[in-house]
Amino acid sequence: MRKLTYFIGMTIDGCIAGPDDEFEFMVAHSALDADYSAALVAAYPDAMPTPARPYVGLGPDNRDFDTVLMGRGSYEPGLKQGMTSPYAHLEQYVVSKSLTTSPDPGVTVFSGDPVELVRELKAREGKGIYLCGGGNLAGQLRDEIDELVVKIYPFVAGNGIRLFDAEFSPEQYELKESRTFKNGVLLVRYAKPAG
Repeated sequence: MRKLTYFIGMTIDGCIAGPDDEFEFMVAHSALDADYSAALVAAYPDAMPTPARPYVGLGPDNRDFDTVLMGRGSYEPGLKQGMTSPYAHLEQYVVSKSLTTSPDPGVTVFSGDPVELVRELKAREGKGIYLCGGGNLAGQLRDEIDELVVKIYPFVAGNGIRLFDAEFSPEQYELKESRTFKNGVLLVRYAKPAG
């Protein structure tokens, strides 16, 4: 069965974006680090947006993911810049109750139950499913997430959109790997325990 991987950046205090969905403050400093950028491309090439892929030496083929899910808040920053299909190399779903039609034929807007969508996608043949945000969608899909890959940026936000917007319900994950970069970013991968 396919895995759902929540691959996301967050601040030290658990925010994936500011109160108004801004996230540039987290990546502005970190993205300038060549070692960090190269490691991300090597480890998670399919999570690179399509327009950036040629600049980092990636072709059209996918290694680990063939599908991406995102909430409206994760989709809109690119849309405001005119990017209607940010992950054209993947099958794209935007889960939203407020976005009624897709601005691009390569993007499916889904307004139903995201848990049902993920279970249907997991039952299909294919590669992994990349959940790129946001906190509300991750909160709804918490029981379906098989793996967490978190880029912890060396910032504190104080307020903002949390990694998970869900009810209090502690759940332990197993640490599978971690890597620290000179720019202060910590990249960690956790998996849901088997069973």
